[in-house]
Amino acid sequence: MTQDKRKVVVIGTGFVGMSYAYAMLNRNVCDELVLIDIDKKRAIGEAMDLNHGLAFSSANMRIYAGEYSDCGDADIVAICAGVSQKAGETRTDLLQRNAEVFKSIVTPVIESGFDGIFLIATNPVDIMTRITCKLSGFDSSRVFGTGTTLDTARLRYLLGDYFSIDPRNVHAYVMGEHGDSEFVPWSQAMVTTKPVLEICEESRGKYTREEMEALSVEVREAAYKIIEAKRATYYGIGMAMTRITQAVFGNENSVLTVSAKLNGEYGQKDVYIGVPAVVNRNGIRDVVRLPLSKAELNKFSDSCDKLQNLYNELKL
Repeated sequence: MTQDKRKVVVIGTGFVGMSYAYAMLNRNVCDELVLIDIDKKRAIGEAMDLNHGLAFSSANMRIYAGEYSDCGDADIVAICAGVSQKAGETRTDLLQRNAEVFKSIVTPVIESGFDGIFLIATNPVDIMTRITCKLSGFDSSRVFGTGTTLDTARLRYLLGDYFSIDPRNVHAYVMGEHGDSEFVPWSQAMVTTKPVLEICEESRGKYTREEMEALSVEVREAAYKIIEAKRATYYGIGMAMTRITQAVFGNENSVLTVSAKLNGEYGQKDVYIGVPAVVNRNGIRDVVRLPLSKAELNKFSDSCDKLQNLYNELKL
């Protein structure tokens, strides 16, 4: 990976890919932004549209529609492409089709000489990230997904509103699958440096564990509500991808709940899942081991089992 410039390739110029590109432009996160799509005409149009906004941005960015050969000297290749679920199609069938799509993407990216970081946003993100790692042959530290980064942001927003505290002073995580088996380890949730469970105990009923659990359900079901209202979610995940990209380029060593491969952490191995991890210029430095309660470890294990079973059903 080069150290003197910041080049990102976005594969898939749908709502998610372009929300990411637009957020990158507004926050001046990279120097060169390449858009790749099976519909080359669309990628060209999107690049034109973004370029016309450069005059209103602080960015001095080169933006263009490109080819897989442009990935050779990229720092990050972000994959947002994928197929939608057909009526009557099982989740496993959808996964199988998306696995084929990813093979058609990852193979030419690797053939270009790419030696950077893969950032995956395509759902189901934990499975698609694991597929990317297998197809690429890359070290798992350089292949990770958005995981529960957005879910964690949603949780902190809701907890900040609940406790009337700036969400930036709320320290809590959503862990597990980016999906129905995700959970909040309340034993590790804090406002400033005070555990939220302790705050509840001292509040004499003003704040309760039951109400916080209701917030965790709201986090888990947020995507369904947004999809019901507007058919898709894309702004939030685009900004989450931008935050992850900043952590990489800034060599921040920031803790983000990305989809990372486990190598014995929490008693799990090989599965990709949303966990707090240290992100820097080289990708995933470490997976953070939180002291989860027994009940929380059981929830995490169940989520891992679900993802492992889904992956095992695929014919790779």
